[in-house]
Amino acid sequence: MKHIITVLALTGALMSCNTSNKTKDNAEESPAKETVTDSTATHFVAIDTEEALIATSLMAAPEASRAGCKVIGYNDAGELVTYKEGNNEFIVLADDPKKSGFNAACYHKSLEPFMARGRELRAEGKTGPEIFDIREAEAKSGQLDMGIAGATLHIYYGPNDRYNPETHKVEGAKYRYVVYLPFATAESTGLPENPVGSNHPWIMNPGTHRAHIMISPLADDKP
Repeated sequence: MKHIITVLALTGALMSCNTSNKTKDNAEESPAKETVTDSTATHFVAIDTEEALIATSLMAAPEASRAGCKVIGYNDAGELVTYKEGNNEFIVLADDPKKSGFNAACYHKSLEPFMARGRELRAEGKTGPEIFDIREAEAKSGQLDMGIAGATLHIYYGPNDRYNPETHKVEGAKYRYVVYLPFATAESTGLPENPVGSNHPWIMNPGTHRAHIMISPLADDKP
């Protein structure tokens, strides 16, 4: 009987040791798992300096052309100013910090008369439809220079106004491209008047001075 009791006692002690070891192992692993952090997490900060505004707005331009782009935009007083002089074919209209979200545009310099006329009419208090009608009449009469057919507008836009200081990418921003072909139609281009897919080209405002090809690439998820 004593022999049996001794065996049972030894067995219980061994089981107790094994249980204790497993508990210890789990306790040592848990803190390690809890302290693991994602070293690839993107750090976004506010666009709160002129340098940051210029850098993020230049993201609207083709990468190879950014250094030579002219950058214009509105200051705190609502005045159009030049933030950076340029020497190539692009003009960048910087994001307006007073408006929510982010919206910067880069366009071919031959479109400047058309863009400048729109800014002038908006400053006069004209509505969107009024601006359209005025520029339509002026373009048809030859008074308004519509630039080179096929000139492009690149838009970089999104709902947020924070950016990655290392890449200058704006949080959640994406691209849209516009190719201006004044008075072009679906028949003259072979393009549909409505998009058939999220990244398919189509023609907007066909037959008018603002006829243009719309291209919305799929979003780049890399920050």
